[in-house]
Amino acid sequence: MAGYAGRDAVIVGAVRTPIGKGKASGALHDVRSVDLLGHSLRELVARTGVDPAQIDDVIAGAVTQVGDQAANIARNALLGAGFPESVPGTTVDRQCGSSQQAISFAAQGVIAGAYDIVVAAGVESMGRVPMGSNITPGSDPFGAMVQRYPEGLVPQGISAELIAAKWGFSRQQLDEFSASSHEKAAAATKEGHFDNELAPIAGLTTDEIIRPETTVETLSGLKPAFYNPAYEQRFPQITWSITAGNSSPLSDGSAAVLITTSEVAKRLGLRPLARIHTATVVGSDPLYMLTGVIPATEKVLRRAGLTLADIDLFEVNEAFAPVVLAWAHDTGADLAKTNVNGGAIAIGHPLGASGARIMTTMVNALEQRGGRYALQTMCEAGGMANATIIERL
Repeated sequence: MAGYAGRDAVIVGAVRTPIGKGKASGALHDVRSVDLLGHSLRELVARTGVDPAQIDDVIAGAVTQVGDQAANIARNALLGAGFPESVPGTTVDRQCGSSQQAISFAAQGVIAGAYDIVVAAGVESMGRVPMGSNITPGSDPFGAMVQRYPEGLVPQGISAELIAAKWGFSRQQLDEFSASSHEKAAAATKEGHFDNELAPIAGLTTDEIIRPETTVETLSGLKPAFYNPAYEQRFPQITWSITAGNSSPLSDGSAAVLITTSEVAKRLGLRPLARIHTATVVGSDPLYMLTGVIPATEKVLRRAGLTLADIDLFEVNEAFAPVVLAWAHDTGADLAKTNVNGGAIAIGHPLGASGARIMTTMVNALEQRGGRYALQTMCEAGGMANATIIERL
């Protein structure tokens, strides 16, 4: 991505909290969302040495913008983190891809010359602010949209079941993929691959949800999480294979990424970790909802002028196991290069934070493995997906 006067967008810092269980017993449950985000913002400027007064904007993703996450959490968090009052902030919602979209907006602003230094971040405390709690009784956020889909749309869990059925994935395949996610995440933790990106908080030093002891056998004992007899007649093809074990768990966490130009980075003595090469977003079928990662990957590669063979690492958000498996099947991407340090099934999926969390992990993994290009994509509620390609510098 090269813009006004040849400007580019480079990542010069990336940090995240460990991911906590999104429940009352979780290690981060007592940390308010605004302070959870503020922690990553403080750590980001401390680690990069950037004067926060030089930051032109903070763009933060948050999905459930109600209660603790209402009232423009980006601005509140940066002020709580001690940034000067001159620094503005805005909060965006592209569902699960919110902070990946924040990164895209930040890069676009830098390339266009609207920003010199900008933070893209994200936060979600699913334990304190339950998913869906921003839809109040009696409200109608969908309006005329329902007339376009008279048979009715479905929850994400049912979409995941439909994907598993359409692509013919067995329960065994889903559980094997999920067990592998825990195995890879546990190994990455043990080998210190996350050390550079983690900012411990509230006594939590590593991701809380990873279960090293997870096996296909233990996962096979879990009951279907989304079984609903109301859908049996409409969707007789569903085999009810989606469980808590092959889905991403409720999670708490935040992440932040510092983006600037190569020229500004050089002037400030900052080392660019990666260049944001190409970014895109697509819409997709809202019934299947989670398959947008397939056209998003195809679109971002086409715009980048690259092929699958050029990509050294892939990060595909593990909202549900069949999402990644369907993506790999249709794109032809190599699963051995995908989520090499585990994914959301093991690490967690704090909705608004996940895009920035995954980018932080991907930047580090690309450097640790000496690769050149990495591609990140995320499915999103309502039938959308972001895709971003970065290039290690």
